[in-house]
Amino acid sequence: MSKSSNFKVEIWIVLALSLGASAVYSTVSLINKLTAPSGLAGQTTSINPSLARAEWLDFTYQILGITFGLAPLALALYLVWQSDGNPLKRLSLTFEKPSFWITRGFGLAALIGIPGIGLYVAARLLGLSSKILPAELPDYWWVVPVLLLAAVKAALVEEVIVVGFLFDRLEKIGFSWAKQLWISSILRASYHLYQGFGGFVGNLLMGLVFGLAYKKWGRLTPLVVAHFLLDAFSFVGFALIGNNLPLP
Repeated sequence: MSKSSNFKVEIWIVLALSLGASAVYSTVSLINKLTAPSGLAGQTTSINPSLARAEWLDFTYQILGITFGLAPLALALYLVWQSDGNPLKRLSLTFEKPSFWITRGFGLAALIGIPGIGLYVAARLLGLSSKILPAELPDYWWVVPVLLLAAVKAALVEEVIVVGFLFDRLEKIGFSWAKQLWISSILRASYHLYQGFGGFVGNLLMGLVFGLAYKKWGRLTPLVVAHFLLDAFSFVGFALIGNNLPLP
């Protein structure tokens, strides 16, 4: 098998075990919501729900989900290591010059997060999105740390696989940079279809912005920081004050 064919197989395997599968499930979830008697706008989507009635079991399920959810990330890094050596260096997930990636990470988070709230509200008012509950957990002592870990997992898995790994493998099989950008962005949007059309559009734009930033800076770290901040703000903020927010 040629190297190009190997890289194609790697893409399919990694995506089938992670975000590609999520895209398929999200598409089915959207169809389910659209065909429900209450329609898309009448549906509620919980991103971090409680998983058991007993507190210790709920905590166990949450930690197991986060831990095993990192397996596709480990696979992607291993495949890059096999072909190119140090995967962190290859994908530019490096931590030199912290002022660089921290400031840009915060900037990206603000650029995406502030308009994102407006887009969500508009989509809800137009009936193009389900009601999103970023966190729906009882008031346990471990909720905030677990939600922060969930944000770390999501940031690492999505940015490493959908940007770093996918861009690298698509380049190796001859795709132009523009095609890499659009494939990555459409994939990101697709696995958020469970939220509705607003989530699709918002994450498509996020994918384009993140892809352009990766191309400009040559660093994956600011994207991971930005994604973590977006999810941490959403998950933890909603868990603490979500019931008091006047969101539709």
